[in-house]
This record gives sequence, C-alpha cells and structure tokens, in this order.
Amino acid sequence: MIVLTPSELAELITGAMEGCGVAPASAASVARALTQAEVDGHEGHGASRIPSYSMNVLCGKVDGRATPVANRVRPGLIHVNASHGFAYPAIDLAIDHLASAAKEQGMAAAAISHSHHFGVAGYHAERLAERGLMALVVSNAPKAIAAWGGKRPMFGTNPIAFAAPRESAPPLVIDMALSRVARGLVMKAAQTDEPIPDDWALDADGRPTTNAKAAMAGTMAPVGGAKGAALAMMIDLIGGAFIGAHFGFEASSFFDDKDGPPNVGQLLIAFDATALIGGAYFSRIETLISEVESEDGVRLPGARRLARREAAARDGLSIPSRLIDEAKALAARN
Repeated sequence: MIVLTPSELAELITGAMEGCGVAPASAASVARALTQAEVDGHEGHGASRIPSYSMNVLCGKVDGRATPVANRVRPGLIHVNASHGFAYPAIDLAIDHLASAAKEQGMAAAAISHSHHFGVAGYHAERLAERGLMALVVSNAPKAIAAWGGKRPMFGTNPIAFAAPRESAPPLVIDMALSRVARGLVMKAAQTDEPIPDDWALDADGRPTTNAKAAMAGTMAPVGGAKGAALAMMIDLIGGAFIGAHFGFEASSFFDDKDGPPNVGQLLIAFDATALIGGAYFSRIETLISEVESEDGVRLPGARRLARREAAARDGLSIPSRLIDEAKALAARN
C-alpha cells in the first residue's frame, strides 16, 4: 500500500484517464468521483475502478471524447444523453440543469440515457442536497441479481440514494445497492484473490460461495430477499422502459471488453426542501434526527462516511501499489 493525499489520487486518476484518450474535462470528472469514493470508504467504487474504466475506454465501450447533451423535454423533466461516455460528466450537466429547474418549480427530474457506471449513488444525491434540494437518485446496471426464485442474473444491483439538506450540518445521505453489498466489493476481492462472506453472493449454480471470482460469474444476493429483487426490477423498469436505456439483462458488463456500450440509465429527482413549509423544514428535519440519535446505540446513516472523510483528510488514502503502477503506465500512453 502507498499513502496518497486525495488531491494526489485525483491527479493520478486524471492522468490515467487522459492517457487512455479521455477528454480532460471528462477525466477530471471521473477523478473527482472515484477520489470521493475512496475518501468516503467506498473502495469498490474508487481507485479499484481504474483497470475496468481504462479497459472500457480502450475497447470502445466508453467514448472518452463524448460530450453529454441536455434537453428540457418538459418543464420539470430534463433528458441528458451521455452519448456513451462516462456517466459522471452527464451527471454534472444534469445536476446543473436540475438544480435550477427544481428551485423554479418546486421539484424536477433528470433522466440520463446511453450512460455507464455512475459509482456511489449518494455522491450525486449529496451534491444536490448541498444546493438546498432533497434528492432521490437511482440507476440500473448490468445483470447481477436473479429474479426471485431464479438462478440466472437478470437485474443489476441498481443502487438507490436519498439526501436531505441540513442547515448547520452536512446533508443526511442514505445510500444502498439492492444487493447485500455493492458488486464493486466483490470485484475488489476478486482482484486480490480474497475470500468473501458466504452471504454476499451465489455461484452460477445458485449456491452460496466465498470465492469472489465464482461470485462474479454467478449472482449477487439481493438485500431483503424477494423485496430486494422486486425493488431491483422496479429500478430496471425506470431505466429500461421510462428512460429507454438497456435493461440489466441487455446491458454489457462494466468489467470486461466484450460487446458494445452498456447503455444504462439514471434518474435524479430533486425537491426544493423549503417549497412547502419554508424554513420550518430545517427545524423539522432536526427534530427527527435528534429523536433518532437520542437512543443509545443508534447510528445515523452516513456517520461512517463522515468519519472516513475526517480520517482521509488527516491520514491520507492507502492505495494498492499495483493500482498506482497501472495508473502511471496508462498516463505514460499520453
């Protein structure tokens, strides 16, 4: 392991992406998201994505030079075409349009098509909350979860996040994948041949496994059993039927160089937090948070993330040397 500051990691990732031919602005957007994932303790969505992201660009699954295009199709609905580029620049554009539309109308939504892996869902929701908006963010993803009772992968892990602004504290962020754990954690374990807990995933025969590579070839266990599988289907319908992206079973993998662009979809919904009860919103959210925290042993969602941010600022980030070497080799292509 090598310790880097967040700014050093962002510079490293930017260089690696530019070395693959990614446009500078897009490379910087990717680097911001992956670095924040590391800072927040979501290593499966951080530097460990450098190999798969670079592979996706070099094989043509991701157009590193793509420019996202926004179109306001209804007063409260913005469509952003990611143009088969990385999701992050498209989300940057969506957030800029969405923030003004939601403030103007009370609520608004942005739908992103022809997109790619969007990392930590809470990262995007939190950015909207920092602008005074309550936010709900979802994305479908390539197949990883079986339909309830089935064995073959059908739906993605399809993350969902919610964020609410606070007046004198960081936003409250609730963030989860619809698998028991994010698939990125299994990918990270597969990269290092580490075992995984036997309740994370199933092999291709539908049996619980501790082998991360067997898990990558099988399915992820849904959170909450049948309810989690149903929620994954709901988000797949939002992505595949409403937005017009691929369903999970149609989308190519984020982790290999086979087939064409994955073309997944994301939906961001934003509400002006003060639209209905004005500034009283801020006292009401604190009433709930205070009541929740008044009980011994209760931890507010996101508390671990905020603690990790403090630790990263103080101690830096421990990054595997092999990832640093790979990033430097990619940067040298430029």
